[in-house]
Amino acid sequence: MVETMADQSLALEVFLKHTHEDIEKKITELIKDQHILMILKEGKRLRPLLGAISFKVCTGGKESSQLYQQFLEGAVAIELAHGASLVHDDIIDGDLTRRGEPAFYIKTGVDNAILIGHKMLVLGFNLALSHGERIANLYVRAWSGTLDGQLNEINFNSKDLQDSSITADSKFFQVYSRIIDLKTATLFSAACKAAAYWANASDQIANLLAEYGREVGFAYQLADDLVDLEKGEMIDSVVIPLLTRLEKRTAKNGNVKPRTIRKKIEKKSPDIKKLYLEEISKHVNKAQQLCKSPLLPNNQYKAFLLDAPFYSINKMLKEIFITI
Repeated sequence: MVETMADQSLALEVFLKHTHEDIEKKITELIKDQHILMILKEGKRLRPLLGAISFKVCTGGKESSQLYQQFLEGAVAIELAHGASLVHDDIIDGDLTRRGEPAFYIKTGVDNAILIGHKMLVLGFNLALSHGERIANLYVRAWSGTLDGQLNEINFNSKDLQDSSITADSKFFQVYSRIIDLKTATLFSAACKAAAYWANASDQIANLLAEYGREVGFAYQLADDLVDLEKGEMIDSVVIPLLTRLEKRTAKNGNVKPRTIRKKIEKKSPDIKKLYLEEISKHVNKAQQLCKSPLLPNNQYKAFLLDAPFYSINKMLKEIFITI
């Protein structure tokens, strides 16, 4: 019997639902700090879910219960690092809400939020370290990349946009791409590579899945930014230089007022969508080519790996009535 695309999509959705439940159970098993549980609450778990598909591709779903539980511990470590980055991002960006509720630092104060974020990183590292040096090194490298991405974004906002020598076609998109690559794609990549390690896959497969995760993470962040732009939310690190790129002129942050930005967004909306959708599709296509590699075993999870980028990204873009 030939499986239809609808059947495949439903199978992926069911797999993700059950895996999400397993991750939630492992979080409550390992984490007792109520502040950290508050931060982790309502997370989409995209990174560990992508890692779960990568893990299952390598094992064919025939892993032992013990090995799967080890993978879930790694999934929690990834979520702790991601959650810490969100807490710190909200403080840096001055965002007042997160997942429909007041940001954590609004609830507890900046000092507590910073320190709880650090505590999450320590817990995540201890989990990674308990699984050996290779996993611990991967955790540290991934977090280091995330930090570099955040530092690049801060410096880009406060310095580079005031530099009139920045041309919209050159430096901005180089910097913007690097920020996404480090700040977002690094953790997606690490989640997939760590999953291959837990499944005892070869280094070739681990590196291939790491590149796959990076491409999906890149596409995901572009889609997230596009949704924010279409909703009219202000993204200081994206909006102004993006518009100047479309208009082929240089950027001076201080010369553009919010009202002017909103008018330009409305005027350039079709061009913005086209630009972003082209880039999103490019990275999704790269991810698909990677997961078609003969290095990966042929099983149902390989098909999940192929469909996962479309599933997650289109679910997000549905908010603005767009699909890729």
